[in-house]
Amino acid sequence: MKIFFSDFFDVTPQKLSEYGAFNISLLKDLPLFIDPFLLFGSSKDVYQAEHKKILQYLEFLKIKSENRHSNPVSLKGWYQFKEVKQNWFGFSKIGNSGSGLGPKFSKAFSSNISSVFDDLGNEEVTKTSHLEKTLLFEIGVGKDHISDFSTNLLKNFLLEYTMNFASKEIDTKYLREFKVDKVYFDYNLEKWMPKEFLLPYFRGDYVLLTPRDILTKDDNWISSKDLYGDFHKICSSISNDQIREEISNYFIKKLPSKKPNEKHLQSEKIKAIKETIKKFPEIIKVFVGQKEKNIRQAQLNAEAKVESLEFFIKNVISFVELVVETSEFYEIPAQSSFEEALKRVNFLKKVIENNDGYKLFYLNGEPIKRESDLQILYKLTWFASEYDVNREPNNGRGPADYTVSMGAEDKTVIEFKLASNTKLKQNLESQVEVYKEANGTTNSITVIMYFNAIELQKVSSILNQLEIKRPEEFIILIDAGKKKSASNVKM
Repeated sequence: MKIFFSDFFDVTPQKLSEYGAFNISLLKDLPLFIDPFLLFGSSKDVYQAEHKKILQYLEFLKIKSENRHSNPVSLKGWYQFKEVKQNWFGFSKIGNSGSGLGPKFSKAFSSNISSVFDDLGNEEVTKTSHLEKTLLFEIGVGKDHISDFSTNLLKNFLLEYTMNFASKEIDTKYLREFKVDKVYFDYNLEKWMPKEFLLPYFRGDYVLLTPRDILTKDDNWISSKDLYGDFHKICSSISNDQIREEISNYFIKKLPSKKPNEKHLQSEKIKAIKETIKKFPEIIKVFVGQKEKNIRQAQLNAEAKVESLEFFIKNVISFVELVVETSEFYEIPAQSSFEEALKRVNFLKKVIENNDGYKLFYLNGEPIKRESDLQILYKLTWFASEYDVNREPNNGRGPADYTVSMGAEDKTVIEFKLASNTKLKQNLESQVEVYKEANGTTNSITVIMYFNAIELQKVSSILNQLEIKRPEEFIILIDAGKKKSASNVKM
């Protein structure tokens, strides 16, 4: 079974590794993205040059915004981009297609660029500006937007990077000429221009390679999560005593007069932090300055995250080999999408519980609790099936993990949850019924994975509270706890 770039284009993983490229999966997006901070923090001249190009474009957008030279047509051309799906990275859960950057992003970014980058090119607290700084302001721009925006701004670099490898290492029978839109920005014409490239060809589209050392997962190095988590430490490091005192007093005033219960305490603190940052935006500059001083830690963190994903992918190969070698799925045709989906869930349960598949969810002896990992494995059990397996279709009522269907009349919804999920009770109470209604089906399977006896007890308690009887074919529990025995899956 072909999974990776190296499989489809007959190159060795070692060649990709020597080139510095990540060996992507061409079955689905992987939860990685480019962190622009890694460009800034690199000693490579080519990365420094790309970081400067990003800042140059931000400066252009800022000038246009301040001079009110933008109009709806210009805003669309300057801010709105399709997702660069050809790199097979990102936050998309359906194949490798995402939503890209539309009018909402354009409006939010263009109307706030002057305040977000007020010192662009004249930085005093920080060494330079950073695109990710936009994430720290409450303006409706999220990390998925920054991921799409930064990838589009680096599009020419990625295309050249891929073409250079392909021309040297890939047989020409796998390559095609592509005219790619919005590759580089012409500052004289003030518009994005197309360019032609000879690139790897896959299912009617080109494929992009990305350098491994500019990738990360979960969060950017400059993130709201760290800003809120280190808020007090950041404020205490401000050298001006008066400003530091003003910030402290303002934050205290924004806290509720009556101490909230434990459930709402953290949310009230975050709310007060956001209000304080809005009042004193210099806090953000201090925070970014501190992040700049820890370049090596940013690189180590990103490397560890990518290695963790690679470890999981490596172990998944053993699982895939077992699936391909197992003929039980293909010998007896199922009568419905429900039977077909249930058969594969039970196979997944068997592999995890009885064939050492649980090891896929551990790194250095510690459990890695991610619903997305379980979903990836389930997708792989559908190899060679005629059924339509649609991951996270969004039908207006929120995305379901999967629907399995054979035509409009035969459809089943499958949800995967971790027992440790803090919203498990809420999900079980309403989520599946909502998804079933949105997807026009009465069939559903809920899969809950637990790692220890305490989590199992929690699930059982929730089911009892909700008075949910657990027919084995509708709610399936998978034990991913460590086992004493070992058998088929080689790790």
